[in-house]
Amino acid sequence: MPTITLNDETVDLPAEATVADAVTHTTGRELHDDGRPTDGRRLGVAVALDGAVVPRSTWATTAVEDGQTLEVVTAVQGG
Repeated sequence: MPTITLNDETVDLPAEATVADAVTHTTGRELHDDGRPTDGRRLGVAVALDGAVVPRSTWATTAVEDGQTLEVVTAVQGG
């Protein structure tokens, strides 16, 4: 079970967790293997793993390992 830093909080994820699992943990929404939400609505998030952007198409295949830092950021309107 990897323990990671997810948006500045320590989180334990299931064994063999992926970036998609972390996004589901953060958003509470299930995802298809291509990163699209199963509910059909827009997700509006981006992910960085140890400071590198992870393309949505690879979320389901990018493993999360113990000690890594993951940032899940939400797009907001305005400025």
